[in-house]
Amino acid sequence: MSVLAVKKAFFALVANGLRAAPLWDSKLQRFVGKRTFHRSVLVQMHELENHKIETWRDVYLQSSNHFLISISPEASLFDAIYSLLKYKIHRLPVIDPESGNVLHILTHKRILKFLHIFGKKVPKPAFVGKQIQELGIGTFRNIATVQQTATLHDALSIFVERRVSALPVVDEQGKVVSLYSRFDVINLAAQKTYNNLDMTMQEAVRRRTCFFEGVLKCYPDETLDTILDRLVKAEVHRLVLVDRADVVKGIISLSDLLQAMVLTPAGIEALLS
Repeated sequence: MSVLAVKKAFFALVANGLRAAPLWDSKLQRFVGKRTFHRSVLVQMHELENHKIETWRDVYLQSSNHFLISISPEASLFDAIYSLLKYKIHRLPVIDPESGNVLHILTHKRILKFLHIFGKKVPKPAFVGKQIQELGIGTFRNIATVQQTATLHDALSIFVERRVSALPVVDEQGKVVSLYSRFDVINLAAQKTYNNLDMTMQEAVRRRTCFFEGVLKCYPDETLDTILDRLVKAEVHRLVLVDRADVVKGIISLSDLLQAMVLTPAGIEALLS
């Protein structure tokens, strides 16, 4: 599997409607990582046509984890959340220690949805009724954005340099008009436009195939409970925090919410480690 051409792996994910898949090393006879659309963004900028996954993995993973981060079926949900946030990963395989088989893959979205449903059956902690600006949940400084007149190449460069999952697309006044995420790179494969990086972000947003147009936003004076409900119902990974003029002020992600709701009350700041 690890000597499969990156382009073929990319199209295999697209054809099966997947964002990621465990990467099996036939030489080592074990799982060695995950193939994701995020990594395709990096490869996109370095000749998608010619790379083998094995070559790419050796070159582009030098600054990241060289081992597959996983968890056992006996581990707690708290342990799973801690691992997701500490290692800054988006998917956590649950692996059978005896067979080595991948049983499940946990994500921020699935865990938060479970907590949202389960939370309706127990008394809510007082802090969920407080405003976001009071709790300080999210990222508020040095927010990475991209102008709608910028090129797709510019956006991919920002993804790589800033290591962010999504970019608010803004107009000349700084008002958010859309959100372009790493997952939107699926269109580069589905439409076979992965070499057309000179298109503007306005055009890139127009070409993508999604059910929701626009951007989901939230405001500083809204409560944590309101934000949580909006994220879970919309099944998105983040909200753009804006003022009443729709100027970008921050980003609130699933990681931010899991940190605030689960780890912070336990005295653990995994996002800062």
